[in-house]
Amino acid sequence: MKRKRITQIFPWLIPLRTWQRKFFFYLGMKLDRNRYTSCVQENLLPAEVFSSRCPLYNKETGFDMVYQENKVHNLKLAAAAIDRMLIRPGETFSFSLATRHADRREPYRDGLTVINGRLTTAPGGGMCQLSNLLFWVFLHSPLTIVERHGHGSKDFPEPPSDAPMGVDATLAEGWKDLKVRNDTDHTFQIHIAFDPEQISGQLYADRQPALCYSISNGPVTYRRRQEHVWEEVDVIQTLSDQKTGELQNTRTLYRNICRIGYTLPEDTVIL
Repeated sequence: MKRKRITQIFPWLIPLRTWQRKFFFYLGMKLDRNRYTSCVQENLLPAEVFSSRCPLYNKETGFDMVYQENKVHNLKLAAAAIDRMLIRPGETFSFSLATRHADRREPYRDGLTVINGRLTTAPGGGMCQLSNLLFWVFLHSPLTIVERHGHGSKDFPEPPSDAPMGVDATLAEGWKDLKVRNDTDHTFQIHIAFDPEQISGQLYADRQPALCYSISNGPVTYRRRQEHVWEEVDVIQTLSDQKTGELQNTRTLYRNICRIGYTLPEDTVIL
């Protein structure tokens, strides 16, 4: 029998435990000797490294669309905190640190999120759409991925995107973060923009990197384990010369495994 956490036995301790985790989470970043990004520059750097966009609204969640409206509100608050932020040589970008006070003037609204493996609503819900987008953009650059956590489950079909499967980055303030480090001599800059239907993310640099990055999937496998179906897929990065297009390297970055919480198409092969 799985041992219960102390907060499951004494639920009234949850606020204290959450405060404790966040306190040491940010204290750790103060003491870890990394230089974290904080500089915002109004003018965009001259070289666009990569750009992507995706729909703001997902109508396949099974929840009232008010939570999609709330999510967009939350995304705009967080995006305002990181838009045009520079990632200079030697600096580390932390999503959680950069957006820590994004709701100081205006509070987050209830959006969809997963808590303890259950899809529910909470203030700030839906923020993963922004971290997913940033992770996808970062993968097309020489920035070093320091920390990334995949979602443990997909509870509804993903909206249309140019990203392959398994390219996501979940967040849990105090527990899970998205971090990248700039180990190059380039300066990079994040740009986030919105139109009525879409969110777009761009990465700019002071000059074009020498290599071009592309991301693809290996074969996708679905496996049934007890009462759940799991999706397994490799995420592969290909590097080629920016000028000649000559292939330089291909490597598997990681294998993404997550539980599927919705009905797959009838012709899906499940092992």
